Amino acid sequence: MPDAFFPTLEHLATAVILLDEQSHIAYLNPSAENLFALSGKNLVGYPLQHAFTHTGQLVAAMQQALDNNASYIEHDLTLGTHAHARLHLHCTATPLQLGKRYLLLEFHPMDRPLKLAREEQMLDQTRASRLLLRNLAHEIKNPLGGIRGAAQLLEQELEKPALREYTQVVIQETDRLRVLTEKLLTPQHEPHFSTLNIHEVLERVRSVVLAEMPAGLSIRRDYDVSLPALLGDKEQLIQVLLNIVRNAAQAMQGQGAIVLRTRIARQVTLVKKLHRLAVMVQIIDNGPGIPAQLSDKIFYPLVSGRPDGHGLGLTLAQDFVSQHQGSIEFDSEPGRTCFTVLLPLQ
Repeated sequence: MPDAFFPTLEHLATAVILLDEQSHIAYLNPSAENLFALSGKNLVGYPLQHAFTHTGQLVAAMQQALDNNASYIEHDLTLGTHAHARLHLHCTATPLQLGKRYLLLEFHPMDRPLKLAREEQMLDQTRASRLLLRNLAHEIKNPLGGIRGAAQLLEQELEKPALREYTQVVIQETDRLRVLTEKLLTPQHEPHFSTLNIHEVLERVRSVVLAEMPAGLSIRRDYDVSLPALLGDKEQLIQVLLNIVRNAAQAMQGQGAIVLRTRIARQVTLVKKLHRLAVMVQIIDNGPGIPAQLSDKIFYPLVSGRPDGHGLGLTLAQDFVSQHQGSIEFDSEPGRTCFTVLLPLQ
């Protein structure tokens, strides 16, 4: 085992995996653990297929490198893991002689620059949408009071009790709109940071959603209990994760499974700043998935996949996460939707 070789790979931003002669995993550096959301400690000695799915292209690239005893580059590699949908990667496979024959695999995600640009665009869109909605809510709030008052006066003049059903509809709907506008007009307070345990936040969210939903919903824990304490606003983070988990449960109509997963992420770029460590929270459900026509604008206000949804939950979640200098993203296909929240560790 080339133990002396490993320290040189520990601090690389490039994701590196070292395979032995049997194509079993001999080593993963921290960047590879972060990229693939895998634990090297649990994978050493196992074959590639234990960690990855859709390995056809990777195996072919490895074979090319071994047959020619030279580096082989695959510019557009598709690879899947149990924690992600398929990843699009640039991969270099290089044979090495370190006492025994090894194969060094280097991976570069192709979508990272696009992800950073998309993150910046999303933050700008969130700020602009928030200002627009506040102005719109202010204009709507005043007429609502007049409509409600007129409906109450009209109800007092009605002689037939059956007709009051219609005035009650007007009153109830104006009340619903008033609650919505007040939510939009509520000042955005600065977060109150304190030391917290992310699992306490998740347990609170889990208990709330299970209390709201019927017995057909299961929420499974997959926690890394060794995670360090996080500096954040507990109430904001509860709201972020509650919105995501509640959306997943409602999309499945209370019948399905949700997994709450926590891991440590290493060498993560968030809001254009490189962080050595970050807490990664994933909410994974086996529901119908997010419709393709909504995938590009799911974080926009007033965009919802449900007829009764107001489309503000994910907008507020994006806003709160950005105040923590973190990121929120998702990948979705029928049968599996995964929202990933990354929060930097100070």
